[in-house]
Amino acid sequence: QLQLVESGGGLVQPGGSLRLSCAASGFTLDSYVIGWFRQAPGKEREGVSCISSNGIFKDHADSVKGRFTISRDKAKNTVYLQMNSLKPEDTAVYYCAARSFRLFGKCVSDQNYAYWGQGTQVTVSS
Repeated sequence: QLQLVESGGGLVQPGGSLRLSCAASGFTLDSYVIGWFRQAPGKEREGVSCISSNGIFKDHADSVKGRFTISRDKAKNTVYLQMNSLKPEDTAVYYCAARSFRLFGKCVSDQNYAYWGQGTQVTVSS
């Protein structure tokens, strides 16, 4: 069974940092584009960041550029989202998702992904 599991969420003060992890079971992430998405209460889900299967190409939403970094660790079969300089508006449930390595284009704006995790809550508040 193919599964994605997010972890690393929590409560952090504005200006703080968190690192989210997206781990896979039942398959290796090497052949997949991985995206991070988030959904705040009362809002539509939006794309945050994505990374190509080889880790070379990355894209970020304008709202997180310069603050969030996406990376992948092949040995650990895990993709990370490093979030720095967090703001209250970053509060949301964060999801990771996977789709074919052929589909890197528009991987932030296009939410057509084959596999999704259950999400992890990130709350930015003083």
